[in-house]
Amino acid sequence: MSAASPKVGFVSLGCPKALVDSERILTQLRVEGYDLVPSYNDADVVVVNTCGFIDSAVAESLEAIGEAMAENGKVIVTGCLGKRSEMIREQFPEVLSISGPQDYGTVMEAVHRALPPPHDPFVDLMPRRAAEEDVGIKLTPRHYAYLKISEGCNHRCSFCIIPSMRGDLMSRPVDEVLREAERLVERGG
Repeated sequence: MSAASPKVGFVSLGCPKALVDSERILTQLRVEGYDLVPSYNDADVVVVNTCGFIDSAVAESLEAIGEAMAENGKVIVTGCLGKRSEMIREQFPEVLSISGPQDYGTVMEAVHRALPPPHDPFVDLMPRRAAEEDVGIKLTPRHYAYLKISEGCNHRCSFCIIPSMRGDLMSRPVDEVLREAERLVERGG
């Protein structure tokens, strides 16, 4: 990447499903030519992938959003807490965008609005998309990786909010899961 590439900071909170969501967003950002940076000061915009499952996770997510707002000011919020956007807007009305879990399209649209992707006339003739079969960026140690086979839950237990945050149970096609597993093994992680 050149020094002129737009720079995105990223905070990932929550469970392994949220981590897989983060990996997909980070992979798409990289494919589109964004530099991923480790500090708020170096970032042109910050994405915070939140958790909203239990009270302590909500508090941690709100704290992370607040820190990103204080340190950078240009913040895009996604993840499970995004399903409770009114809570986020009440405390942080200046956030650029709020979306729920696995809403990669809305996150990328918000990044594009805040920070247009770099233009490269040699490759911009074809859309730059992370291939579904591409393993992409992994946030786990090299000796393991998460492989998301389903999302959501059809049970409506009185103590659990997963269906309201992640939706009804939806499984990925078996052949797609197997191809991704094979690529992870080939890659060694």
